[in-house]
Amino acid sequence: MRIYGVIGWKNSGKTSLMERLVADITGRGVSVSTIKHVHHAVDLDQPGKDTFRHRQAGAREVVLASKDRFALMVEHRGPEPDLPAILSRLAPVDLVLVEGYKRDAHPKIEVWRAETGHPLIQPGDALVRAVASDAALSLPVPVLDLNDTGAVADFILREVGLV
Repeated sequence: MRIYGVIGWKNSGKTSLMERLVADITGRGVSVSTIKHVHHAVDLDQPGKDTFRHRQAGAREVVLASKDRFALMVEHRGPEPDLPAILSRLAPVDLVLVEGYKRDAHPKIEVWRAETGHPLIQPGDALVRAVASDAALSLPVPVLDLNDTGAVADFILREVGLV
């Protein structure tokens, strides 16, 4: 599996770009999975539901399955799993797009908008191969139009050798 990251500060447009990239790239016949890293506690389950009760009773993994999809919830009850551990759990696909994990060692594209007021990450990270922005920037890496999803997808697919 090839891995490519989409990073940036809060409210920079990472999730919107990810959504558009998944639609564009899968539309080209490339299989894609995604990983989203969050910094806060998250629980997809609800108190009182059967799966919640299974987890509360001590189950390490709980699968909620239906005819359309299944969700695997893992209680790791320890330190946060690192990206390689999460990647090892995925079924094989052509490309895994990772939103977040900005300091991990995989190639990335940074989403940057001046209005967020945050500094660029790229100057301090050699693994940021390009910046997608709605502003004109002069950088040692390609600057792509944040609103041109096709161009951003082309760049990523070339980077990972899927063109």
